[in-house]
Amino acid sequence: MRLKDMREDADLTQKDLAAYLHIKQNTYSQYENGQRQLPLEILIALARYYGTSTDYLLGLTSVKKPYPEK
Repeated sequence: MRLKDMREDADLTQKDLAAYLHIKQNTYSQYENGQRQLPLEILIALARYYGTSTDYLLGLTSVKKPYPEK
């Protein structure tokens, strides 16, 4: 996953994103480090926040541009 890279590119801390997602910083850290599964609602929220696709965040594509919404 590209969570850490995206966060650092946006000059954000784990605490910043945890507050946005209404979760604890430790929980967000576990998502970044692969110690905890990323729930779909969090994945979708992060994709919307960064303006990218869930596939990009998961490393399934190298295209940052999101898919068009239906």
